Amino acid sequence: MTVSTDRPVRPNLEVLQKPVSIDEFLDWYPENSTVHYELRRGVIVEIPQPRGKHSEIAAFSRDEFTFEIRRGNLPYFIPTDIVIKRSDDTGYTPDVVVLDRAGLINEPRWETRSTIENGTSIKLVIEVVSTNWQDDYETKMADYEAIGIPEYWILDYAGLGGVRHIGRPKQPTLTICTFIDGEYLPRQFRGDDAIVSPTFPELKLTAAIVLAG
Repeated sequence: MTVSTDRPVRPNLEVLQKPVSIDEFLDWYPENSTVHYELRRGVIVEIPQPRGKHSEIAAFSRDEFTFEIRRGNLPYFIPTDIVIKRSDDTGYTPDVVVLDRAGLINEPRWETRSTIENGTSIKLVIEVVSTNWQDDYETKMADYEAIGIPEYWILDYAGLGGVRHIGRPKQPTLTICTFIDGEYLPRQFRGDDAIVSPTFPELKLTAAIVLAG
């Protein structure tokens, strides 16, 4: 995580007052950590390091978006590490985030703490589904919707999500949630379905290609 040189001394996790605030979490977050953390309703949660297929899919998506940004000369970029502030007690570290450079001027925590709090500064966010699929399909979907992130991808390469989210029989599914009139409208893509992305309308990929990484 990018930090300023005048960052306060990192407090020990055990002595932090609970529940933890977003600023306490950002002060605590270890520099150059190989482990990612999120703050969920005041509780610091360790996020397992992505491995195997999870890492492949996140890297593939990041590379494809980078190509689209360069090809279209778009004013976007993809940071390496970032925290999305949902509220004073919640912050997430997604697998992939596409930021709009123009929005950073309105982000008070960006330069010192690599933190975004306005949904309009984000063009697209991706979560690759793990066994805790409820986080991606329910908790994070609701929170990303609440701050108005325009586009949210859920990459469920193993078909782990609940039947209410991906149907039956369960199968690998790419869900794109588009923010329209204050709420997310989800659309599922599978197999040879061509992906439709509002942020990258020229993207020419199928669900199977993305979910294979």
